[in-house]
Amino acid sequence: MQTASTNNMMASPNMARTVNHGAHEILDVHEVISGTLGTIDQYLMFEQQIKDPELKDIVVRQRQFITDQYNVLVECFKTGQDPSHPTSSYMMKQSNDVVYGMKSSQPTKPKQSAAEIDDKCLSSLMLGCMKSSAQTMTMAAGEATNPIVRRVLQDSIPNYLEMAYEIFLYQNKKEYYQVPQLKEEDTQQLLNSFATGGSQGTQGMQNIQGMQGIPNMQSNQQNRILQ
Repeated sequence: MQTASTNNMMASPNMARTVNHGAHEILDVHEVISGTLGTIDQYLMFEQQIKDPELKDIVVRQRQFITDQYNVLVECFKTGQDPSHPTSSYMMKQSNDVVYGMKSSQPTKPKQSAAEIDDKCLSSLMLGCMKSSAQTMTMAAGEATNPIVRRVLQDSIPNYLEMAYEIFLYQNKKEYYQVPQLKEEDTQQLLNSFATGGSQGTQGMQNIQGMQGIPNMQSNQQNRILQ
């Protein structure tokens, strides 16, 4: 038993040089990639069923973007090295205007046939895909040991949140996703229930910056940025 254990310990450094991924990272990223592949396939099905040209434009643009991000993640995951091109930033077309307030509507209930699946339902499914992907990637990024894979995951999360926000704005505009508000006095009470740290927080930062180790820390940070 001791000999086998010693051999395993001696093999670990060589393994680290050739396969630079931890076990937890392998499992988490495998789940992310599988989920992303499922999202791409679902978006392809959604595209065939969507009737609104505006929503169809969203699903096409997002599917193209997700496919590119999928390729980047698969490439760096397989090689452990920089992908052929870095992650890009998703640019939505929706304005940031949100309509507040509730209007009466019919209660939602399960569909009884595929013919009842409409754009409201499909856009909700799209939103669920984006929110789920952002959560899964966040969990995986926190466990990733390979710095390149971690960076790709970390840079991808804002894009999925942006795509989710674009779908929310579309749904809100169509009154599929209504946004209630609190009474004005309740809103103001909650908004004013906290205060900033003031001068004590500033003084604390000055005390920290005055510590002897700070110049070295700044130098290390600059070196990491340059690298």
